[in-house]
Amino acid sequence: MRALTLSDVPALTALRAAAEHADRSGMHFDETDIRSELTDPKLDLAAGTVGAWQGTRLVGFAALYEPERVRDVARFEASAAVDPALRRHGIGTELIGWMRRRARTVHAERGYDAPGELHLSGVATNTGLAALARHTGFTPCRHWAGMTHELRDGGIPHAAVPEGLRLVPYTPAYEEATRLAHNDAFTDHWDFGGADAEDWKAWGPAGHSFRAELSGLLLGAGDRVAAYLLTDEYAADTAATGLRSCTLAFLGTRPDHRGRGAARALLAHTLHAARRLGYDRAELVVDTESPTGAPALYSWAGFRPGVRFVTYSGPLTGC
Repeated sequence: MRALTLSDVPALTALRAAAEHADRSGMHFDETDIRSELTDPKLDLAAGTVGAWQGTRLVGFAALYEPERVRDVARFEASAAVDPALRRHGIGTELIGWMRRRARTVHAERGYDAPGELHLSGVATNTGLAALARHTGFTPCRHWAGMTHELRDGGIPHAAVPEGLRLVPYTPAYEEATRLAHNDAFTDHWDFGGADAEDWKAWGPAGHSFRAELSGLLLGAGDRVAAYLLTDEYAADTAATGLRSCTLAFLGTRPDHRGRGAARALLAHTLHAARRLGYDRAELVVDTESPTGAPALYSWAGFRPGVRFVTYSGPLTGC
């Protein structure tokens, strides 16, 4: 067991591919994606990652993301995988033990005035993960739905831009304004603590996967961003499926503009643009308990449910 380094990108890419072949989450990663994950400025590679090695072969890994903005609970998000050929050999239990020890250390060092939780997520059909979660004291706490729109089949709706707003393409000039709109739009969502400028650089519309031509903003008075839709494209998905797909990464409407059709207008715009530009499919993942009723919105737009995901929550004490 040792911390990951950037030289491990090929090994981690291979491990994630093996896990995906078994788990069928629909999420694929190439070396560019993995390098982007490992160079996240908020991830401490030396202290916040671990790899389990069998000789020169990476057979398991874990990465722990520290909470920065805590409301009621300090939630530690984890990313992890075990080689399917070596599952049920205790590697997952060892990785969870490492995550808990690391999370307890960070919780104590930061002096959080809130209890801590560790979160693991995976595809709902992964019975091995479910069993491991139960064995190590985790219980399901949130459910997510993968949804897909087969663009070639048609069924793309039209929707007018609400009065008083105007639709514009996304450009870097709106980066900060969009971040502020995002923080406003998601303030009432589960486990959302806000995105600072560094987060937005790493995971917002500045990454290698972002597609401005499939994204859009609705501006109100004073060019304030009222709603936004940001879209990604992952080359690894196309390579694995043979279909060109786009991923709707962020769709949000500020609370004072909800109920007027802003999200519908942006969805229609992006789906028509994707079909026109030759995409076969649009995909997304949505919180099944979204406080804004997002699953119904996506169903209206022609998305159909597919893969389901589960987030498991466990205490920082234990193995």
